[in-house]
Amino acid sequence: MQEYTQVTGMILKAEPIGEYDKRIVMLTKEKGKISAFARGARKQGSRLLAATNPFSFGEFKLYAGRSSYNITDAAISNYFEGLREDFEGAYYGMYFLELMDYYTRENNDEREMLGLLYQSLRALLHTGLSNRLVRYIFEMKAMVLNGEFPGIPTGKTWDRSTEYAVDYIVHSGIEKLYTFTVTPEVLAQLREIADDYRMRYLDRTFKSLEIVDNL
Repeated sequence: MQEYTQVTGMILKAEPIGEYDKRIVMLTKEKGKISAFARGARKQGSRLLAATNPFSFGEFKLYAGRSSYNITDAAISNYFEGLREDFEGAYYGMYFLELMDYYTRENNDEREMLGLLYQSLRALLHTGLSNRLVRYIFEMKAMVLNGEFPGIPTGKTWDRSTEYAVDYIVHSGIEKLYTFTVTPEVLAQLREIADDYRMRYLDRTFKSLEIVDNL
């Protein structure tokens, strides 16, 4: 008899397998990043058709196969449909998914990373926030959670508002991250810091980031 488990998570990526199936990667609260198959998910009328698309967040029912999990059901609480209707926001969101796929691991405690991803996608939908600011906050906080952010760089004089913003990003809770705006000058300095550390600590390029940088 198969044993089922339920997880809460978000679909990071999905790819077609065979004629009707999908292989998905998802970030979960309970098991970190996992891979799973969704049988028949590409058939019209399948209850898993929309539930297994990137950005879908909710509860998923799984059972463990020989080499992978299998999704049998899903209850999606947020599809982030607004990102699908916003060309620029969608690419920023795809970059966030790609970065989380890079950073997270199976069986790690990735609850904070999942929370960061969820709140960051919500922030992209906030009309009062710049997508660029959301991106730099997201990048720096992800590095903080992964233990790779050494603080504001030394050897240069930064605007005091930049120093305050970085300190806030480092020490604030995820739910309160996206509660401030900055001047164009501070935004440029935040980009300089985020870019410097990303190139220093991340050993790969991201296809979606190349598109974002050209928007």
